[in-house]
Amino acid sequence: MNDEEEGFRDRIATVNEKGKRVWIFPKKPVGPFYNKRKIVSYILLLALFIAPHIKLGGHQLLLFNIIERKFILFGKVFWPQDMYLFALTIIVGVIFIILFTIIYGRFFCGWLCPQTIFMEMVFRRIEYFIEGDWTHQKKLDASPWNREKIFKRIAKHSVFWIISFLIANTFFAYIIGADELYRIQTDPIGQHFAGFISIAIFTTVFYLVFARLREQVCTTICPYGRLQGVLLDPNSMVVAYDHVRGESRAKFKKDEDRKTAGKGDCIDCGQCVHVCPTGIDIRNGTQLECINCTACIDACDHIMESVGIEKGLIRIVSENGIKNRTPFQWTKRVKAYTVLLGAMLAVLVVLLVTRKDFQTDIMRQRGTTFQMTSDGKVSNIFEINLINKTSNTYNIQLQVENNEGEIEMVVHKLILKKENYLKERFIVKLPLASIKNGKKIIHVKVLGNGEEIETVKTKFIGPSL
Repeated sequence: MNDEEEGFRDRIATVNEKGKRVWIFPKKPVGPFYNKRKIVSYILLLALFIAPHIKLGGHQLLLFNIIERKFILFGKVFWPQDMYLFALTIIVGVIFIILFTIIYGRFFCGWLCPQTIFMEMVFRRIEYFIEGDWTHQKKLDASPWNREKIFKRIAKHSVFWIISFLIANTFFAYIIGADELYRIQTDPIGQHFAGFISIAIFTTVFYLVFARLREQVCTTICPYGRLQGVLLDPNSMVVAYDHVRGESRAKFKKDEDRKTAGKGDCIDCGQCVHVCPTGIDIRNGTQLECINCTACIDACDHIMESVGIEKGLIRIVSENGIKNRTPFQWTKRVKAYTVLLGAMLAVLVVLLVTRKDFQTDIMRQRGTTFQMTSDGKVSNIFEINLINKTSNTYNIQLQVENNEGEIEMVVHKLILKKENYLKERFIVKLPLASIKNGKKIIHVKVLGNGEEIETVKTKFIGPSL
C-alpha cells in the first residue's frame, strides 16, 4: 500500500479530521457467528445477574467486598491474609490474556468482554427494536425533533437508564453483598442515604458508557487494543480479510469470469464495513479498533453465498495462513506460554485446595522475658492471633501438647466469632527441668468446641543452666 492507502492507520474511524466524534450506526448483524455470540452472551449475562443471589454453604457464591477486605469465591471466604492467592490469580489471568491474544487475537473482546456483550447484545438490540436498523437510525438522527423522534429517543434512553440501574445494583451485589443491597433497597432512604447516592452515581456512569461512550471504550479507553499490537505475531489467529483471494476488488457482474477479467473475489459491496461496530474496514488489515466480533464474517459470507462465490473471504485466520495457505501452528512462543500457564494454574489449584479455614500465630509477647513462679516453674507470656474463615463460632481452648506444661488464660473464655479474628494473651508454665540451654520448642494445641483446629509450634525461653 502507498502512503495514501495507509492513511487509515493515522486516525480512528470514530473521529473525523477535525477531531469531532463520528457517530457509528452499524447494520444489524445476521448469521451463524452472530447466533453463537448471542448464545454465549446470554449465558454469561444470566450467570452475571444470578451469581450474587446464589448461596453456597451459607455464603454468597461470589463476593468482592473491597471495603471490608472480604472476598468469597464459590462459597469459600478469603481474607487479607489470603491476598497472595488473589495476586497469583491476577498473574495467571494476565498470562492467560497474553496467551489467548497470541493465539486468537482479540477474541475475548468480541465474545466475552462485558462491555461488548452489554453494548452489542443488550443496548444495541434495544436500539434496533425501537429505532430500526442502521438506515432508519441515520434518518432519525438527521431528522428534526418531531413527535416520532422525541418519542423514540425518550423510550430508548428510558430503557437504557433502567438497564443501567439493574447493572449498577448487580455491581453493588458483588461489592457489598446481595443481602445488604436488599436492605438498602427496602429500608427507608434516610437509613442508607450513602448507598442510594452510590447506586445513582454508578447508574449514571453505566448509562453514559452505553448511551454515549459506546465503542469509544474499546477504541480509545481500553488499553487492550494497543496491547495486542505488542502481543500479536504473524501466526496469531484473528478475523482477517484474505487479500490474496480478494484483490483486486471490483463490482459484481452476472455471468462474468472474474479470474479471466483479473478481478478478485471481493465485490466491494461494503457490507463488512456497514456491520462493524467500531466503523473500520477489515480489508485494510488488522487494526486496533477490531474487536474480533466476527460480524463482518457473517456479512461477507452472506454476500458470497448470494453471488455464488466461495465463502471465507473474511475468516478467522493468521497472517501467515493467508500468505502461505498454512494452518495454525504451535510455535515455540505459544508452547512456552502454554506450559507456563498450565504450571501456574496447577499451583493455584493446589493452594486453593490446601488453604486452611483457620490461621493461627502464637509468639511470645514483645518486651517480656521469663518469670520464675513460687512453685519453681518457669512462665512465659504469649500472644495468640487466630483468624476464623468459616461461618461457625468457636469456644477456643489451648493445651500444651503431651501435657508438658500448664496454660493460664488472661480472660475467662476465648470466643472466636464466625468470619472474625481474636487477639489475646495467655501464660505458659513449664517445669524448670524441661528447659535445656535456656529454651525449649513447645507445641500448643488449639481446640475449637472441643475439636483440634491446629497445632502451632513456638519457642519457650527460660534460664540457662
